[in-house]
Amino acid sequence: MSIPVVDLAQFTSGDAAAKQAFVQALGKAYEEVGFVAVKNHGIPDELIRQQYEYVQQFFSLPLEKKLQYEIAGLAGQRGYTSFGREHAKGSDAPDLKEFFQFGQMVDANHPLKWEYPDNVQVNEIAAFNPTLESAYRHFEQSGRSLLQAIALYLELDEHYFDEHIEYGNSILRCIHYPPITTEPKSAIRAEQHEDINLITLLVGASADGLEILTKQGEWVPVTSLPEQIVVNVGDMLQRLTNNKLRSTTHRVVNPKRELWHTSRFSMPFFLHPKSAMSLACLESCIDAEHPKAYPDATAGEYLDERLREIGLKK
Repeated sequence: MSIPVVDLAQFTSGDAAAKQAFVQALGKAYEEVGFVAVKNHGIPDELIRQQYEYVQQFFSLPLEKKLQYEIAGLAGQRGYTSFGREHAKGSDAPDLKEFFQFGQMVDANHPLKWEYPDNVQVNEIAAFNPTLESAYRHFEQSGRSLLQAIALYLELDEHYFDEHIEYGNSILRCIHYPPITTEPKSAIRAEQHEDINLITLLVGASADGLEILTKQGEWVPVTSLPEQIVVNVGDMLQRLTNNKLRSTTHRVVNPKRELWHTSRFSMPFFLHPKSAMSLACLESCIDAEHPKAYPDATAGEYLDERLREIGLKK
């Protein structure tokens, strides 16, 4: 399936007509599909290449080395999470992946420091943490622009989201789906799910496998060109907009048998607001035909609920 492609340079160029065209194209794509491919996204190709290089080096470390970076009590929000620990909401089957998470960075005296644990430092690969930090900041910048366009589409102030995502609880997740060595119980590497956050920015995975569920109820594979990133709506934005912008169900399927010996790497950036942000449905998205669909909750309350549902928090 060729998902809609938008050009972020239209939004950032300073041309009012181009900016408005981008806003409408992005909003229409999110209402109709839920995923878009974004070109001229501002994340340097060389940075993405380095990110993949060092992440592959990390997952190639012996298991006993990786387990040193699995920190109890962090609910997988920083550092390493070993194979089979996470499952999709509503599923008992563990996803066939291991991952490493890198989160928000604030100074020691910042009022949110208590909420953001230090990132886990990987000692074996000197460039690992600096590269993830650089990627994290670039993803934040691109995500801010996309949310500004979404705000305009929703007829909000362009900078509605800015204060909520500055030093927000975003997560850069580096995922490794290892080679399949025995007959799998399922054809799915990652069961169908929707993302928790506002939007997800995904640089091209190292192999095919991502599929989305269309509004017609059909699973279709999603591919993007190397210079594009895929960006989808998450559940927090769906709640905020009272289902005007729908969180798209997606999954990762196993490769063909002849490719079982290969790994798959994927690096989504889950853009979260600060925990205090209210996800109460926007009044402008509620009417007689679209009654309020969700109870009020903060982003922090909703995240806590979902982490428990997917098995990362007790």
